[in-house]
Amino acid sequence: MKKAVLLILSFVLAFTLAACSGGSNTDVTGGVKIEKVSDMEGTVRVALAGWQLENGIDALTGNPVIGLNEYLDKTFKIMYPNIKLEVYQIPWENVKAKQSAMLLSGDADVLYTGGAFASQWYQDGLLRDLDDLIANDSSFDPGIYLEGIMNNSYSTKSPDGTKQFGIPAVLGRRMTIYDKKLFEDWGVEPLSAKPGPDEILEKAKKMTGKNPKTGEDNYGLFWSGNSLNGSTFVALTLAYGAKGAEGTLKDVKSIKWHLNSPEMVKVLEWLKEAAKLPPAGFVNAQGAENFGLEKNNIAIALDSTGGSTMSEYRSKQNKELLDRFEPVMNMGPDGEGWVAVDPFIMAKNAKDVEASWEVLKFLSGHMTQKYRYENFSSTPTLKNADFVTPEDKYVKKALEIAEVGHSELMDEANPFYMSDIAPAINGFISQAASGNAPDIQKFLDDLQSRAEKWSANLK
Repeated sequence: MKKAVLLILSFVLAFTLAACSGGSNTDVTGGVKIEKVSDMEGTVRVALAGWQLENGIDALTGNPVIGLNEYLDKTFKIMYPNIKLEVYQIPWENVKAKQSAMLLSGDADVLYTGGAFASQWYQDGLLRDLDDLIANDSSFDPGIYLEGIMNNSYSTKSPDGTKQFGIPAVLGRRMTIYDKKLFEDWGVEPLSAKPGPDEILEKAKKMTGKNPKTGEDNYGLFWSGNSLNGSTFVALTLAYGAKGAEGTLKDVKSIKWHLNSPEMVKVLEWLKEAAKLPPAGFVNAQGAENFGLEKNNIAIALDSTGGSTMSEYRSKQNKELLDRFEPVMNMGPDGEGWVAVDPFIMAKNAKDVEASWEVLKFLSGHMTQKYRYENFSSTPTLKNADFVTPEDKYVKKALEIAEVGHSELMDEANPFYMSDIAPAINGFISQAASGNAPDIQKFLDDLQSRAEKWSANLK
């Protein structure tokens, strides 16, 4: 028995080393014949947040994945043999500090990063507008990207919406997903295609307690109670028409705050009531480890991804879980919610703009998005993501939500939202979960006062 185990382990190790060290015979181009496009010369320094450069094994599915280096060898370096790429991989944990330093010191030309960071760097004057490059390049079609995130996102457009500084490359998945089995156990009608917060709360309350069929404890609802960007809160503000603020990030000093409006009161009343329903650990984003899996005990998850269910399907080809966990639109009037977008951007002082543009549009284009989806399950930003597998209903739903998405001032690109509003809301949720929610109007009046002082003190 020991010998058999050692043989298996040896095989796995050998397979892993082979995948990590050598090339592969995998076709990363989808059958597209790669030919030289241009003799353009140049050197482009590319700083990538979190991308895997070497071949390896997907930790969730156990499937082999092709790293960026091999992908580039088989594609870009054939298309542009005289453009030298200097690629730097930066872990997400310290990406803002590292990429900020690279931009300030002029050590990067093209970057892939988080949308909030890109928006801030643009406002700090560190990024180049892309409009002239787009206008002068007939081979680039901005219409291939989802309208909601290409033209209505602070991650890609200037605060006044007139300039394009980023090209959307990866979409964040946040949708409402419910467990059809638990709904059936409790005899509750399935969620509608675009369930608002009132429907969700009503049905979640009916499924909190002892499951009538299994006798196990069930929780009607889950969301991350300590989300840095407060995505569930953002969806609620859209649903209840609670703008929170009016104005533009181009002139934050002149923002008019409406944080203590009647509509915002409704948002917090919902949060206060809903905070009684999830498992206690939700205030620290815990308690939903089994959501999307066989042992799940949560009926509805907000701002969920479907990632666990799809990983199970990819590794075992079992459709039962796929049929059980159903995605629907987010809580906004048109099914919208907060949509995370990670873009490619160009440094203001990029050394070789022409070559940098070729690299940027290639890394954010159809072929690369297909490669990223197939190897790393990255969610594309394309209107026609024809490479998404028919079974992947979670990515398809995320694309539907993104198509109607739009940035508002209740957004991570707003400095006061990130520094004060999101942490305050998370604190309110934590207090509500323990039965000690503060007076809502007083809480919001205080937040309004802090926001007004913040704007007044800006230089």
